[in-house]
Amino acid sequence: MTTPITALVNGRVLTDHGPRDGLVVLVRGERIEAIVHSDDPRVTGAQQHDLKGRLLLPGFIDVQVNGGGGVLFNAEPTVEALATIGAAHRKYGTTGFLPTLITDTSDVMRKALDAVDAAIEQGVPGVLGIHLEGPFLATARKGIHDASLFRLPSAEDLAAITRNRRGVVMLTLAVEEVPLDTIRQLSEAGVLVVAGHTAATYAGTRAALDAGVCGFTHLYNAMTPLGSREPGVVGAALDDPHSWCGLIVDGHHVHPVALRVAIAAKAKGKSVLVTDAMPPVGSDSPEYVLNGQTIIARDGICQSDAGVLAGSALDMATGVRNLVDMVGLPLAEASRMASAYPAAWLGLDRTHGRLVAGQRADFAVLDDGLVVKETWISGVRYDA
Repeated sequence: MTTPITALVNGRVLTDHGPRDGLVVLVRGERIEAIVHSDDPRVTGAQQHDLKGRLLLPGFIDVQVNGGGGVLFNAEPTVEALATIGAAHRKYGTTGFLPTLITDTSDVMRKALDAVDAAIEQGVPGVLGIHLEGPFLATARKGIHDASLFRLPSAEDLAAITRNRRGVVMLTLAVEEVPLDTIRQLSEAGVLVVAGHTAATYAGTRAALDAGVCGFTHLYNAMTPLGSREPGVVGAALDDPHSWCGLIVDGHHVHPVALRVAIAAKAKGKSVLVTDAMPPVGSDSPEYVLNGQTIIARDGICQSDAGVLAGSALDMATGVRNLVDMVGLPLAEASRMASAYPAAWLGLDRTHGRLVAGQRADFAVLDDGLVVKETWISGVRYDA
């Protein structure tokens, strides 16, 4: 039996040149069948869904999601928790994400890896893989992480991380703490090795890039800054044309001027919006417990009592708005930083991140204020 076509009509489809009226997105099953003009005969014969003049963007892809919906992945490394986190974030247009486990024990890390595998096998919407942010980090740049759990990767750790997994595996590590041969081994096994929470020099970071590091976790935060005589990790990140940089665009982690500098310095397509989101996103409660500390999100800032940033209360739709309003980017480029560019970083650009025929039918439908009203994942519609 042929799968019927759904036509998304009366929307403003975001193209590379900005929003365009008069285009219709045809969806068959999980995929985009075609994007056509409204007078195309296939539109008449399809089941029509009225977008009511709203913007249609590619669904957002977030490579750093610690929690949402009141759930912290570290506290509940289960399939059920992943479903809750995913449901919280899809209210804000996120159609794909990497659940992120911050520094924890080997046992919790293995449970998290297995939970993500099981979630993908069971079809939990949006789960694309896992991001392990630690525990191979530098005490000098620990941030909110529990430094008592920092360690060098053991043979058992490496076996668990490099085992054939169902989704993407991203690993944030301090490049000065992990031997270059281990970085090379991880990269050659298909792990996306990313520098973060690191006190490395420019030279050390450059060597790690040559060994297989492909990006930087929350650029500027928890890494050596750019200096005039020692460019540091930030200098290596901005100078390298091939690596990706995650940016938390909440107005608290990074000043808008520093964001503009980074985006201008990086090659086009290498700056990626991330949230570093914590349980308050999509939850009525601003509180969560991390490493035994109660964190309360106030005015959009998640901080410990000592003033240390503890993730964020940011969602991807707000991040896109901030890129437009705070940083001054055109909507089309802000959208790409939230969809096409992270898809490319994850090696999923053939199937995710753009509005073209053959891609997964993952959409964010926004009103004129860039507030999400609908989210579509693999052709299934969810109200915000």
